[in-house]
This record gives sequence, structure tokens and C-alpha cells, in this order.
Amino acid sequence: METHKHTRKTIVRLLESMGSAKEIQQYLKRFSQIDAKRFAVVKVGGAVLRDDLPALASSLTFLQQVGLTPIVLHGAGPQLDQELAAAGIVKQTVGGLRVTTPQALGVVRRVFQQQNLRLVDALHAMDTRAVSVAAGVFASDYLDREALGMVGKVTGIELAPIEAALRANAIPVIASLGETAEGQLLNINADVAANELVRVLQPYKIVFLTGTGGLLDAQGQVIDSINLSTEYEHLMAQPWIDGGMRLKIEQIADLLADLPLTSSVSITRPAELAKELFTHKGSGTLVRRGEKVLTFDSWDGVDQARLRGLIESSFGRALVPDYFERTQPFRVYVSENYRAAMILTHAEGTAYLDKFAVLDEAQGEGLGRAVWLVMREGNPQLFWRSRHGNNVNPFYDAECDGCLKQPRWKVYWYGIDDFRKIERCVEHCAQRVPTLLDREPSSLAQPGERVG
Repeated sequence: METHKHTRKTIVRLLESMGSAKEIQQYLKRFSQIDAKRFAVVKVGGAVLRDDLPALASSLTFLQQVGLTPIVLHGAGPQLDQELAAAGIVKQTVGGLRVTTPQALGVVRRVFQQQNLRLVDALHAMDTRAVSVAAGVFASDYLDREALGMVGKVTGIELAPIEAALRANAIPVIASLGETAEGQLLNINADVAANELVRVLQPYKIVFLTGTGGLLDAQGQVIDSINLSTEYEHLMAQPWIDGGMRLKIEQIADLLADLPLTSSVSITRPAELAKELFTHKGSGTLVRRGEKVLTFDSWDGVDQARLRGLIESSFGRALVPDYFERTQPFRVYVSENYRAAMILTHAEGTAYLDKFAVLDEAQGEGLGRAVWLVMREGNPQLFWRSRHGNNVNPFYDAECDGCLKQPRWKVYWYGIDDFRKIERCVEHCAQRVPTLLDREPSSLAQPGERVG
């Protein structure tokens, strides 16, 4: 009974740190339709096991309590450094990989087993079903026996131990140890092991749990989301991207290139895992292959039926029948699969944001932000209006240069510094005729999801 109460308190605490019940239910429904072994692979660094074990166990417990079973793979780098040093074995690396002598391999095996059981025991203490999978998943061969010693490359994945755990509704906790056909254990880099496991399982979510809680920008702030289709080249050209981060982004891009478009990589802290998985805003860095953003300066080439469907689904209202006839577009931005769009018209000598729509299924992906960034790059001035209480207003507040409250609307603008022109823009918003039938909803389609 006490354990049940403890678990219930854990769930309540996690829910309180997250978003709305609607968001959580939306994601639960989405995840529950996915085969168990395709839900999520969670890669846990050794530093997280050392520094953040209670939060890690708590977050994994929450997932099991809501009926989801992640596959967990862990490293043990810092613990290995400490134990090898204590054994008088000097650390050597070649190309970022740890040289592993036969003597060192004994330490590696012992440390991995200890760390594996620490996590399994922490989960059992919270009445969470978990199974230790210390070996047997990664079929391996020597990577470079002469240079690296007992270090393995993955030649195959054996899913039987993982599937057995999932059939028992238990979380498989996997150590990154390989095994040759002759039964010889080999040390495998945990990031490499995670990537190989992901390529075979093709999970919906890949989660890297770290102490930093995400990829950091030039100011040391967590980058909210990365849409590789539109942002990769720009991001990699930034002077503040260091070698380690560059390598991580390249690895993630390579990984996602081999996975379904729906797959994504999240980098976050253990305590924020549930928030990252179950809310539109998330908590760490979400990386997706994403969609290209198409740009038009007229309705020519735009699939009006698909665009109408996107807008009406997002707003929960029907567009006026003659919307496309009565609306003269200045620019139209549409994601290639018509899951997000922005329609700009021309008013008061500048661009006006007429519609910004994101499908429910795309919320939480950062797709709305990706379309916004493409739009902003091509439009140095913009004004728009948004109803009071709209969930996306915090994003608009951050993106605008100014804002003026009207009885029904908040009027936003950026790039406009002429006061008289701002007055005309505000007046235009007050008189503009709605193009959605009935009343417009109090909350738009939340296009600013994952923009923080």
C-alpha cells in the first residue's frame, strides 16, 4: 500500500510539471497505437546514472504507470574512468574510443553489471517491473583488435531478450556490452550501441538523457527544436557550434535519415522526460528530419483543398466558401506534407499574417516554428492580430517588437518603427472581417509549439 501511494505521488508530481490534460491524452493516444518495442529507446549516460538516479527511476516509473514501456540502454563512462584508475590502468583513447585491454575488460564487465543493477534495483524499489539485460543483445566482432583491443563493432542485434522483457511488461535495461560468436565479451561505445539498436527497432522516439538537458546555443540556453530539413546547414555554419556538438548533430542527422519521418530524437534531463514526451512545448531539444517549407507568391501551385483542410482542422471552424477568391495572397508558406502553413496578405503597405495553422498531429514537432523561421527570413516587416487567451501568445510576445491590446484582439508587429504606420495597422486589425464561419475559437492551433 505504501509503495502504491509513493508511486501515485510520483505521477501527480510529474503531471503537475507538465502541460494540459488534453495534450497528455493526445500523446498517450498516439503512443498507445505504437507497437511496444517501437515506442521509445532511451539512452542513459553514465553521468546520469551517477548523479540523477532517483529522477531517472521516477520518470521511467511514470511511463510504465501510464502503460508505456521504454527500452533503456545505458553507458558507464565516468564510473569506468574511476574504477580503471583505481586499478592502476591508464586511460587511452583512439578516435574517441576507449582502448580496452583484457585486464581492463574485467573491470568494464564488473562496472557495467553494477550500474545496470543499480538502475534495475532503483526501479524495483518503486514497484516498477524491469529486467537486467547485461549482455546478449549486441552480436559483435573486434573493431580493431591491434589498436583498440577488446572493443567491439555491432554486427547484429538479438531482439529476443528485449521482446521477452516487453512481453512481461517489464522495462529492459540493457548494457552496451557486445559478444562474439565464440562468446567473448567486448566493450562497445554506448552511443554507437544506441544507434545500432535504433536502426533495427525504428522507434517513434529516441531519447538521450543528459545532465545539460539539451543542445545549448551561443548563450548557453537549450535549443528548443531543430527541423533538419530547413535548419541543418544554417545551424552547422554557426561559429559557436563546437566539435562535440557538431558531431552529435551530424550523428543525429545520419540516424534520422534511416528512420521513418515520424521518428524524432529528444535530448533532455531525466526529471523532464515526461514533459518532453507529453507536452507540445517539451523540455529539452527535439530534433526531427522535418519537412521542407514550400513558398508561393500566389495561389498557383498551392493545393487549395489540402490547405483548406489544414486550416479548418487547425481552427475547428469552416473557412468561408469563397476564401481563396476573396483573399489575395502576398506569400504562402506550406510544409511539404501540408501539416503547417502561413498565409500572408498585403495591407497598409506591409505584410499581414492572415492565417497560421498547424495540424494537431504535428503539434509538438517544432514544425510551426520551422515555418515561422522561413517566413521571418523573407519578411522584415509583419503585423497580425491574435485573440486574448490564445495559447500561442507567449510565442508572439517573444517574436514581436511591439504589441497593443484591443478589446477583442492583441495586435502584434515587428520591423515597423513608424508610429503612424503602426496606428494604421492597429486600425486595420480592428476593422478586418473574419474569414472563418461562426465565431473564431478562443485558442488557435497553437502554431508556436516548442518555441518556448
